[in-house]
Parts: sequence; C-alpha cells; structure tokens
Amino acid sequence: MDTPLVMQHLATAERQLRVAVVTETYPPEVNGVAMTTGRLVDGMLRLGHQVQLVRPRQGQGDRPASADGLEEVLSRGLPIPRYNHLKLGLPARSALQRLWSLRRPDVVQVVTEGPLGWSAVAAARKLRLPVITEFHTNFHSYSGYYGVGWLKQPVEAWLRRFHNNGEVCLAPTRELAGQLMARGVRRVEVVARGVDTGLFSPARRSETLRREWGASDETLVAAVVGRMAPEKNLALAVRAFDALRERHPDARLLFVGDGPARAALQAERPDFIYAGMRSGEDLAAHYASADLFLFPSQTETFGNVTTEALASGLPVVGFDYAAAAERVRSNENGWLVPLGDDAGFIDAARHVAGDTALRRRLAGNARASVQDADWDGIVRRLLAVMDEVIGAHESREAGIDRIAGARTV
Repeated sequence: MDTPLVMQHLATAERQLRVAVVTETYPPEVNGVAMTTGRLVDGMLRLGHQVQLVRPRQGQGDRPASADGLEEVLSRGLPIPRYNHLKLGLPARSALQRLWSLRRPDVVQVVTEGPLGWSAVAAARKLRLPVITEFHTNFHSYSGYYGVGWLKQPVEAWLRRFHNNGEVCLAPTRELAGQLMARGVRRVEVVARGVDTGLFSPARRSETLRREWGASDETLVAAVVGRMAPEKNLALAVRAFDALRERHPDARLLFVGDGPARAALQAERPDFIYAGMRSGEDLAAHYASADLFLFPSQTETFGNVTTEALASGLPVVGFDYAAAAERVRSNENGWLVPLGDDAGFIDAARHVAGDTALRRRLAGNARASVQDADWDGIVRRLLAVMDEVIGAHESREAGIDRIAGARTV
C-alpha cells in the first residue's frame, strides 16, 4: 500500500463518529449484554465519539440521560416473561426513521434481536444507513430448556434473517463466528469481550465475607455466578459439588445471582449460600473470596463470568466453548471438558478441588491469563469494524449515485 493511501486510511480511522446504539437492555440492569454494551458505549465516549443510545424505559421514573457526547432516547417496552426485570422494546420503526432523518448517524449498532432491534434495522435500511448487528444470546438453544424445542429451527431462521439485513454481525469468539457462518449468516466479525482487571482482583478477597459463609481459611468455597435459570444448567453444578464434597466434607457452594430457578433450589438445598444479585466491588469481593469457579452452562455466546473469575484469581472448571475455550487451559488456569460431557465436568471439579497444590497453582496463573483483555482494546476493535463498514457503505452509495446520475443524462 503506498503512503497516500496509508495516510488516507489513518485519517478516516481517526474521524469522530456519530453512532446510534439500539439495545433492549442496559445498565443498571444486570446481565452480560447490558454490561458489555455499557462498557462499549463508555469507551466510545471516552475516545470522543458521539453516541445516541436508544433503549426501553426501565421503570416509571426512568429519565433519558444527556451528557457530553451522549444522548439517550427512551422507547416503550414490556416485561419479558420469566425475566420481569428486563423489558422487550416495542417496535418503533416510524419514530426511528423520523429521529435519524433529522440527524443521520454514521452507523447504527443494533445490540439485541427483539422488536426494537428489528425496527431499528428496518428504519436504517429505509434511510440507507449502514447497520451492524450483534449476536449475544443463544435463543435457539434456550428452547430446549423451556419445553419448546420445536421452536429451535424457526428461531434460527429468524436470527439468520435479522443478521443478514445488516452489513456485518459481531460475535465475541472465533468459534461462534464460524458457527454463525455455517448457519447462513453471511458476514461475521469477531469483537471479543473485555474484563475490568482493576475491579476484579484477588486483592479483594475478604476474610470477613468468608466468615459470614461459615468458611475458615482451610474451607473450600466453590462459586457459581450468574442468572439462576434453567438454561444455566445449575443441577450439574450441584452434582459436581456433591462429588467434590467427598474429599472436602466441609466445602461450601456459593450462588451469586438471582432468577426463576432460585426459589426451588433454595428450598431443596438450604445448605448452600445464596448471595443474590451483587454488583461492583461487592461482586468482585464475592468472586475473590471463593476458591474455585464452576461454570456448568452450555448455552453461552461468551460468558463474561468466566473472565471475571479468572481475573479474580479463581481456577475455572467449564466446558470447552465460548469464553472458556478462548481463555482457559487445562492444567494451567483451570480445567476444560468437551461440551456435553457432564461426567467429565464432575470429574474435573473433583480433580481440581481434591488436589490443593494443583488448585493453588491454577489460581496463581488465572489472573495473568486475562491481563490482555482490557476494554480499551475491545472498543478500538469495534471502532475499526465500524470504520470499515462505513467506508464500504460510502463507496457503495457513491457508486449508486453515479449510476443514477448517468441514467438521468
């Protein structure tokens, strides 16, 4: 590439963008999609870009925020069944067309695949705006956990159509990107997830907190962090814990999170620790005060809790996919088993828990394995994809205009 072209690319890459971000979940709501979106928005703002955030109103008193570079637009929403603390954005195509006609964004980033997301894609297409979609949630995999397995293929077709209506679909891992393309999504780019290593750290270990759990210095505490719902496969974590308890009779199992599966599990196993929803430094202390992280879910697109646990100095036992496949190495910072191998998961938990020297060595390597996963790098990767999409869109539109001009001559 010659020097003028290099300079032209750098100048384009550094231009300040106006990005319309459309999402059905956002902080202070607690879930991986909200957390990731919040981090990316904050990162774009810090780098001087302008963000118009379109999201459902989260409660009666919710008011749109307005700060340097940030404009919030609140839409109507309805509670999601089984997830009443979250809202499903209602269609708003006409409103978005009016909004973006008055002030056109450089690119529309559609985070979620609900009705609000669909209407955002449609509005952007109508206005000939470049669109980036994101794949965050394996809805098609969830169907088996809620007794509607027959919906899997229709949902897959629905998701494929949604993502193919954008210029590019973002996925958090190379593995998932390959799966999406195999299912017919035409173009997929990888934008990984980061972890706040300043917040999540072994230094936040709290002996006071451990005493509240009834744990001494020698007591093994296994942790499960995340939404307590059927698709998280919590029963496998319980089976693995019961198995490792053969070597550690006084071990404790800690659940951090809430959800529809909590009440039944708590009634059946009141001996476990149920910390409920935690956030910020409080959440970080709960991670760091445990000794082993169990991640039994098999339906993740990424699994932010995996990298948070590693940053907190916990060995991770999980399945070889999503974030674990990217970050965990058996016998280095945790233990991986093939996806679907429940017996292997139980054996791995028993093995790591039963060998104190091994567990401490894995814990010692855990934090270093995610030190490169800073959010600043993730944001810059996202902006590079946006810049490429905008450039391709501008070239395509210029070509269309030239053809239209030639036809009128």
